[in-house]
Amino acid sequence: MADGDERVGAFWRGLGLPGLIDVHTHFMPERVMAKVWAYFDAAGPLVGRRWPIEYRFEEDERLEVLRGFGVRAFTSMVYPHKPGMARWLNGWAADFAARTPDCLRTATFFPEDTAAAYVRDELADGARVFKAHVQVGAYDPADALLDPVWGAVAEADVPVVVHCGSGPVPGKHTGPEPIARLLARHPRLRLIIAHMGMPEYADFLDLAQRYPGVHLDTTMAFTDFSERDAPFPRAERGRLGDLGDRVLFGSDFPNIPYGYAHALEALTRLEMGDEWLRGVCYGNAARLFGV
Repeated sequence: MADGDERVGAFWRGLGLPGLIDVHTHFMPERVMAKVWAYFDAAGPLVGRRWPIEYRFEEDERLEVLRGFGVRAFTSMVYPHKPGMARWLNGWAADFAARTPDCLRTATFFPEDTAAAYVRDELADGARVFKAHVQVGAYDPADALLDPVWGAVAEADVPVVVHCGSGPVPGKHTGPEPIARLLARHPRLRLIIAHMGMPEYADFLDLAQRYPGVHLDTTMAFTDFSERDAPFPRAERGRLGDLGDRVLFGSDFPNIPYGYAHALEALTRLEMGDEWLRGVCYGNAARLFGV
């Protein structure tokens, strides 16, 4: 047990919630997770700093820990970094969701000729959320090969968690501009901007104000780890409150360099009030996913 884990239950019970919904958790095929952890251990170029994995356990134990926290629904964020990988990851994620009923069935995609077909298949088979990792995948989210994909998920009203901010380091296609171009073409998309769009917080808040389908997840934002290099602007707290019904709790479990409780307690330091916290930590996601 990590330091402070026993405080997680006290947090949500104190708010009168039935538990937590975490929209940004990672469960992957074992060999893929091992490679991800090795990358973090080496402080690779997309990490850029020491990043100890706090919950480096076998899959069954990670599930036990997450459920022990009172997490009632979560995701299995998978993402490809090359063509030909997404369909295989989707097959694994479908099997994982079938044996893990509290997991929101998760899928992914990559700009490739087959993307439209396999995304349609995933939607027909019950995918409830997609993950797009613009930074790791190093692709333009507005790539023409993805146009039918975005059209299909928009039509199905299925959310996409997209890592598109330039944190922890910029990528060729990170930042708000590619997402702005995407939304101009597909304004009905339900996008969940991972990490609050860190560090371009204000720009992604602008997009959320402009497009009612844009949400933001709190993954790693506001924590001591992130505030050191990418502090959330105090001047933007007003807009954070105004958009409170479209802010969702995410943790990045298990790949976080601190205890789970810290991610929750970092939210209380914003002093947005209990009603805001109840929405962020449970109610907003419950409504979005029909939990």
